[in-house]
Amino acid sequence: MAADLAVKEQVSTEARAGGRIRRTGALTPYLFVLPYFVVFATFVLAPAVYGLWISLHDWDYLLPGKPFVGLDNYRALFDSSSAVFDFFWESMSATGIFTVLSVPLLLTVPLAIALMLNRSFKGRTFFRAVYFAPYVLGVAVIGVLWRFLLDPNLGVVNAILPGAAPWTTALPWAWITLVGVTVWWTLGFNAVIYLAGLQDIPKELYEAARIDGGGKWAEFRHVTLPGLRPVLLFVTVNTILVSANMFGQSYLITQGAPGTETRTAIMYIAQVGLADYKMGSAAAMSYLLTVGLLLISAVVFRLFREKDA
Repeated sequence: MAADLAVKEQVSTEARAGGRIRRTGALTPYLFVLPYFVVFATFVLAPAVYGLWISLHDWDYLLPGKPFVGLDNYRALFDSSSAVFDFFWESMSATGIFTVLSVPLLLTVPLAIALMLNRSFKGRTFFRAVYFAPYVLGVAVIGVLWRFLLDPNLGVVNAILPGAAPWTTALPWAWITLVGVTVWWTLGFNAVIYLAGLQDIPKELYEAARIDGGGKWAEFRHVTLPGLRPVLLFVTVNTILVSANMFGQSYLITQGAPGTETRTAIMYIAQVGLADYKMGSAAAMSYLLTVGLLLISAVVFRLFREKDA
């Protein structure tokens, strides 16, 4: 009898311990996520909420008084008589021009390079490193380097070419410079992403396409592109967001010239917030830009979803 009671007590104890283990195990995934959530909340979520609060005030961080103005900072962006209307929408136009010019190149050129580097040939690893190498450089290095090379008066490029071109001081040369430098600098990242996607496509699909008599174009259209669809979605959205947030190239290479034609939205927002001390207006501009990018991203996701259907 005593032995039976001891066995029952041991089983009960083990059951309770097992329950604690199971309950503790259920919390394990959340404990792994907790450090990321703390970092995300501290450096992303909290600043975003605080920035929204700033956009509702006439916020000058040098003055003690920061009166609440509601949506006035947002209304000023749509009021043609306000001091910021023309400059803001000019900067948004510059951002749009750069995005429209750079995104197609950053989608197609890296894809062509990835298709080439996905083949087997001698020195393939070397060329992969060469194409990716510029991406590891910071924007400050890229900006100073190309400003020196493309300087209209003292630049190395104009010294080599037969005709001098105003690469950084006149249109359309300034846009050619900004787009060309950006494509050269960042294509390695997209090429690596494409290359990883290409290597995930089963080779049996290409063999089946060849058996069916399909040529290279048919393989690319019916095998490569469908296989890369998730990668294309990521690259497209990421490239649009990065291009629309371009700042360093314009600030360092053209300095917004000629005039303010190449001054992008981020560049103007930084000027309003940090140079003119109008943090409320700058925050409103940044949130309007954010909403626009969210809408564009939603359209891109919808287009890819319709293709999947």
